[in-house]
Amino acid sequence: MNAKKVLVAGATGYLGQFLVKELKKRGYWVRVLIRKEAQKGMFKEVDDIFVGQVTDPDSIQGITKGIDWVFSSIGITRQKEGMLYMDVDYQGNSNLLKEAVKEKVEAFQYISAINGDKLRQLKIFEAKERFVDELKNSGLQYCIIRPNGFFSDMKDFLSMAKAGRVYLFGEGHKKLNPIHGEDLAKVCLDQMMLGTKEITVGGPDILSQNDLAVLALKAWQKPIKITHLPDWTRRFMIWLLRTFTSSKTYGPVEFFMTAMAFDNIANCYGSHKLEDFYKLEVEKMKKNKQ
Repeated sequence: MNAKKVLVAGATGYLGQFLVKELKKRGYWVRVLIRKEAQKGMFKEVDDIFVGQVTDPDSIQGITKGIDWVFSSIGITRQKEGMLYMDVDYQGNSNLLKEAVKEKVEAFQYISAINGDKLRQLKIFEAKERFVDELKNSGLQYCIIRPNGFFSDMKDFLSMAKAGRVYLFGEGHKKLNPIHGEDLAKVCLDQMMLGTKEITVGGPDILSQNDLAVLALKAWQKPIKITHLPDWTRRFMIWLLRTFTSSKTYGPVEFFMTAMAFDNIANCYGSHKLEDFYKLEVEKMKKNKQ
């Protein structure tokens, strides 16, 4: 049994679930934070379950008592249930950090995103990076992980491909190396053990958007049909949404559309292939339909 006691906040999310499994595999004592009693069934192997909401500081009092390391992947992509990025990605994590400082935890790891520090003008990054600043000034040992897109984020290409055609903005040459949650969980723990301050993390394969489209269409066994839309349409859509909708609506679209205009290449880690992930997802979708 590892002597460290660990808290995983965001445990029910894509990365959080893999992180819990990796920590238990390596013998750590693990406490998870969940929002609802009904989520308890998701965690059979953990040592302690704490029910509370990071957006309600009173409900998480004492959550870090006896804890050495905190891992937080708390954040939202789509703003719903009346919650904005500032409420969750910033304030929720800030509430958790206050508890960690109070209990003098040894180290706090936060999962932000690649290029978040360079794209603070986006609503989602404005909130994440405000918390990053606060964590760095907290006096605690910190570790900022900046992952590239998760495999789960790449499902949008699969959804388009199912209909037989993938639409891309520009020429489709921009590259990224998305990472599987299992691979990322290993990196998160390894970097915490090493005492790394800040690192960008991506998967083993650097792929262009055209490559992603081809992989998605092949997974559905469809002919390769890709339509390239002029890049001005992407910029116009962002302007249109910012002008005529609230940040609740345009936040996630602004994030994805802005990210698509850059190369997003992070340090390469892991062994999972996106091609295999796509094939498994298609099999799942076909089974669910039966």
